[in-house]
Amino acid sequence: MSDKRSHPLSRRQVLGTAAAFGATLAAPALAQSGPDTVEMEQQLSSNIRGNMSSFRSLQWQPYFSNTKNGAILVDTTSRALHFWSEDQTVYKLYPTSVPLSEDLTRRGRTEVIRKVVGPEWRPTPAMKLRNPEWPDYVGPGPDNPLGTHALYLSWPYYRIHGTHDTRKIGRRSSNGCIGLYNEHIAELFSMTQVGVQVLLI
Repeated sequence: MSDKRSHPLSRRQVLGTAAAFGATLAAPALAQSGPDTVEMEQQLSSNIRGNMSSFRSLQWQPYFSNTKNGAILVDTTSRALHFWSEDQTVYKLYPTSVPLSEDLTRRGRTEVIRKVVGPEWRPTPAMKLRNPEWPDYVGPGPDNPLGTHALYLSWPYYRIHGTHDTRKIGRRSSNGCIGLYNEHIAELFSMTQVGVQVLLI
């Protein structure tokens, strides 16, 4: 493993590895040519190499007593989200963005209490203190920080959501939420229900 990590990944390896990590649907943008494509490939390659040792498939048993309503595990160290369906026939692994700093990171057990397509966004009071220039409201659309879909957790202000800024995935880049590629949150959204168990570690 260490020998492979020391060499740059080819474009084919980047796309192949991304697909193995559940990123198949996020890859179409890489198929286009141009400077932005090269930058995206380099970023994805860097993110994959940086998480190679810890970004791996997991079993649900060490983290949940059962998979009633389904189960979501978010590993903030490997920047990965794991999903198991209630009947355990479906397992998905997605790359994520995670909070910028330790003080913004919350860990523990919660659950999805609401699902929204085309979410609205309002900065929290703490966000406005840190960034007073931010707008008070952003409606659904390409400028919305929550992307196309959002899973609202029982913790106030915490969500698992999409992002239109794909550069954030694989990075410490959020104010507390967990971000996925829009294609991935749409897929996860379709497989989850209100009440799905969530554990952040």
